[in-house]
Amino acid sequence: MHVHISNRSKVSTSATDPQDREALAYARQQRAGGVAALYIAAAYLVAMPYFLIVSDYKNLVDPAQKVTSLVANQNSMYVMYLASYVVLGVVLAALALALWKRLAGSPSIAAVGGAVGLIWACMLVASGLVFNYGAAAVIELHATSPAQAVSAWQAIEPVADALSSGQGELLGGLWVMLVSVAALRTAALPKALNWLGILIGVAGIASVVPPLLDAVYVFGLLEIVWLIWVGIVMLRTRASEQTQRQPVSPQ
Repeated sequence: MHVHISNRSKVSTSATDPQDREALAYARQQRAGGVAALYIAAAYLVAMPYFLIVSDYKNLVDPAQKVTSLVANQNSMYVMYLASYVVLGVVLAALALALWKRLAGSPSIAAVGGAVGLIWACMLVASGLVFNYGAAAVIELHATSPAQAVSAWQAIEPVADALSSGQGELLGGLWVMLVSVAALRTAALPKALNWLGILIGVAGIASVVPPLLDAVYVFGLLEIVWLIWVGIVMLRTRASEQTQRQPVSPQ
């Protein structure tokens, strides 16, 4: 009789193991997403003062001054674009996938949001690569022909800016808004956080309208708060939450 009970226990454990493994994998993915969110927030906090104060590159208008700034800050500029565009884009993709999984209770909105997040991530990676490769070529050219270097940068910089949504945060705003709407429907994130996300989304989308371009600053600053909050929530994910995130109906 003892052997019989032991065998039943083994069968029962074996039957639940796949569910346990899935729940643990879900929790690990969510925690990884939390780390990703905190990295993005930290990258923003470091990049903003660097570009606006240390290198002053973002405040420059004259192409010749921009090239001079590239030459003067070439190493630090390379590292900042690598960390805040290329690496950030890869990390953003991990966060977008983790949130997509978390918002499974609203599958349609979660899928669209995940796709937008991945597109945004790819564009940030591309922007950083174009900027760094182009800057290296321009800096090398500057040593022999400063005028040609300026002309070359005038052609390269708009491409990098366009890929990084230089004229407004449409993709970023749309992604945060879709995530927040889906989270409101599923209660996958705190309600106050979701309403903050909707506000951030509106600011990002509005910033593509030329007279409202300054809304990008509202988007950027509030997104840092949103990312930190999201990161903390995701780091606290328990394996037992996985069953609560299953799709219930198309939304």
